[in-house]
Amino acid sequence: MPAEKPRVLTGDTPTGRLHLGHWVGSVERRVSMQADYDCYFLLANMHAYTTRYDKTADIRQDTIEIVKDWLAAGIDPEQSTIVLQTEVPAIAELTWYFAMLLSFRDVMGNPTLVHELRTKGLEDKYSFGFPMYTVGQCADILAFRPVYIPVGEDQEPHIEMCRKVARKFNQLYCNVSDRTPDQEYEKAGGLFPIPKALLGRIARLPGVGDGTQKMSKSLNNAIYLSDTSKDVQKKLNKITTGRQSATEPGDATNVLFKFVEAFIPDLARVAELKDRYTRGDNMGDGHIKQELAEQINMLLEPMRQRRAEFETPSGDEAIIAIIRAGTKRANLIAEETLYLAKRAMHMDFGPRTLR
Repeated sequence: MPAEKPRVLTGDTPTGRLHLGHWVGSVERRVSMQADYDCYFLLANMHAYTTRYDKTADIRQDTIEIVKDWLAAGIDPEQSTIVLQTEVPAIAELTWYFAMLLSFRDVMGNPTLVHELRTKGLEDKYSFGFPMYTVGQCADILAFRPVYIPVGEDQEPHIEMCRKVARKFNQLYCNVSDRTPDQEYEKAGGLFPIPKALLGRIARLPGVGDGTQKMSKSLNNAIYLSDTSKDVQKKLNKITTGRQSATEPGDATNVLFKFVEAFIPDLARVAELKDRYTRGDNMGDGHIKQELAEQINMLLEPMRQRRAEFETPSGDEAIIAIIRAGTKRANLIAEETLYLAKRAMHMDFGPRTLR
């Protein structure tokens, strides 16, 4: 089934509600791409089991909460397809086949995996299945044969691994030459396009505090898309710059101005703030935090209103209905991909029917 529009695939692991780092890193772009692209947004609930296999009820509720955040942010389930990973059996089967195309070094040398093992304290006690999620991400993506993947900066190593799998599969099973340019693999007879990562406009949004860490739920330094206006101001007030007064010349590359550049859309105003701050022209941190809070709340208020529609006794059931409808559509593509992959591998012993 050829796509009428270029296909896009990205998603989130349900570990909690989405924050401003997710917005500028990927979600903002997803919303803007819906009209012009065939968008698939994946709820990677299977990957959540890598560290929370004993908290299944939490994973289920976090999955529902993320969909609420997506809808609040502007994802339209009539335009885009919302997919639940655990209800797409083709993904699990493709993960097995793709694991054979990667070396142990490919997987364990993935910089993002190495970073996660270190920061989560799992270097000596991670489960056998933990590294498999990096291979699973290749299957998440390639099951839908997308050409673009909007992601944050930290996901680039995963995308490069996925591109390696796509090239190797096409070369080994579809007789595509290894000299073929990435953009020509499908024309040369390959099953999989070589997908391209699309980074958000802000590669790394720091968390509130001193700005040394990326915004993260686990570090308790995040401003959530669902935060109240008072919460936003309170959290912005936690940003520290070391500056003592409004007349002290400041560093306009500090953490506070990372937020200014990310959330104040008027470039002339940003330039003015930087100039006065650098000169110490009666421009205090508190004034900038207040102006930032106003801009961020202007961004978030429509999201709060849309999210409130699902904060009702029947809200979760409505979200589950959206997930089921999207996953039903997604399985048509994923099953087709699996059939074509198995045919290329000489494993097509019979037709497939999905019910």
